[in-house]
Amino acid sequence: MDVTTIWAAIIALGLFMYVALDGFDLGIGLIFPFFPDDEERDLMISTIAPVWDGNETWLVLGGAALFAVFPDVYAIVLSALYLPIVTMLVCLIFRGVSFEIREKATRTKNLWNLAFIAGSAGATFFQGVILGAYLQGVPVANNGFAGPSFFWLTPFSLLTGFGLMATYALLGACWLVMKTTGSLQHRLHEVIRPLTFVLLGFMVLVSIWTPLTDAQIARRWFDTPLLYRLLPVPFLVAVVALFMLRAVRRHHDNAPFVLALLLVLLGYIGLLVSIWPYAIPNVITLDEAAAPRASQLFTLVGAVIILPIILIYTTVGYRVFRGKSVPGAKYH
Repeated sequence: MDVTTIWAAIIALGLFMYVALDGFDLGIGLIFPFFPDDEERDLMISTIAPVWDGNETWLVLGGAALFAVFPDVYAIVLSALYLPIVTMLVCLIFRGVSFEIREKATRTKNLWNLAFIAGSAGATFFQGVILGAYLQGVPVANNGFAGPSFFWLTPFSLLTGFGLMATYALLGACWLVMKTTGSLQHRLHEVIRPLTFVLLGFMVLVSIWTPLTDAQIARRWFDTPLLYRLLPVPFLVAVVALFMLRAVRRHHDNAPFVLALLLVLLGYIGLLVSIWPYAIPNVITLDEAAAPRASQLFTLVGAVIILPIILIYTTVGYRVFRGKSVPGAKYH
């Protein structure tokens, strides 16, 4: 592999780690309205209190790497998707503030609960909208964004927005099943089953819609040998979903979360295969968008140092706070 491909793999890894890790704590905010009891909500918050800040490291890593290695993509995508990106960041800010304040609040606790829910839902939805707009293609002319301000607001991007909400909600429910016990865990098991079917429905819709609206992706899927490599993916999705339903029926603790991550990984692989080797679908390839090789090698040295550090402190954090969360635990 050349250095551009290595950097593409690092950014792809960073994005997947963000979806996998920050996805479940955003998902807890999405299912918050269905668990109105304050003690249960406090317990749900306590399961992510030690790790939620660190989860967002991967979003920062992905953005910084994109700026350093694919500066043209960074400039074009941020110009094109400025409104949904800023809205997403505002939602993350409100969510972070509510996370810190709701524990100390008394009279205004319900207000901060609402901010936590709205911030989680808004951040997730606009991440999905950004994904949908990116997959549909960004209008580019003279190496710059050349479309209307609201080009990203399409039926497909709305579909991916709601689809990502279903994905994060499933991850959040599965995480809580792993971290809780008793009545709360039992009710969470009951939530996982319908969320699995909803996620599968969105995966089917996106898989059908994408080749129908993008002729180049359709050719890549069906008119090349790639079809035979992709055929196992829907089969594996079905198998993982069946194991998920089985794990829920048997009230397993850890299996649902692992299986939810596998579903996300399979969908993510499908997306990567669909757009490869483009940095911006059907417009700019990775090689065309890449910074000079010297710049890539220089920043790669930093990545080789910092990536293991991030992986180590993330692993240590989750290991230290492993096990069930105790009812009545407080976040400080």
